[in-house]
This record gives sequence, C-alpha cells and structure tokens, in this order.
Amino acid sequence: MTPEMKSAIDAEIQANKILVYGKGTKTMPRCGFTLETIQFFQAFGYPFEVVDALADADKRQALAEMTDWPTLPKVFIAGKFYGDTDILEPMRESGELQKILDDTFAESRI
Repeated sequence: MTPEMKSAIDAEIQANKILVYGKGTKTMPRCGFTLETIQFFQAFGYPFEVVDALADADKRQALAEMTDWPTLPKVFIAGKFYGDTDILEPMRESGELQKILDDTFAESRI
C-alpha cells in the first residue's frame, strides 16, 4: 500500500463518523451483505456513508491489509474498525453498539 493510498483512506475514515466500505453505494448496493449493513445502520438513524470499494482494486487491497479483514463490508465507527454485521449484531444486542454510537454522536445532540 502506498503512503498516498493510506492517507486517502485515513482521510475518508476521519471525515465520516460511520463509514462502510462495501460493494456498491448506499443507493445501489451490489451485494446482499452490503445491503444488510446499510439497513442495519439505517435502523439506528445516525448518518453514515458507504464507499464502493469495488471501484478501486488498489483501495480494496489496501483496506484488507490495514484491517486484516479480507471481506467486504468493512465498518469504521469514530475511526475504529469494527468488522461487519457479524461482529456488530451481537454488539447491538448487548447494547454496546448503541453506547458507542451515542458517544460518537454526542456533540451532535448539544
């Protein structure tokens, strides 16, 4: 991964409180797992962005290296990598994810 690619990815992650790297976009998901992740976050009501990792093979490879997670989607919340809904669903069920999201968006409610 080039330093430029890492810098570009880091900038995308920092610019979005919730960022999903998936297959397709928020309005045109190209796989069921990306659609599932979009629906998962829509249920929370917080803003999130989806970046089409299929559009750039180098970025997709760099993301796999950065996260040690070979598949898409890849979810970042407040700059931290969380995996996908297989990881996030149990966190939702336990209430842990709601606390993370509340903390992440706390200044938005002031």
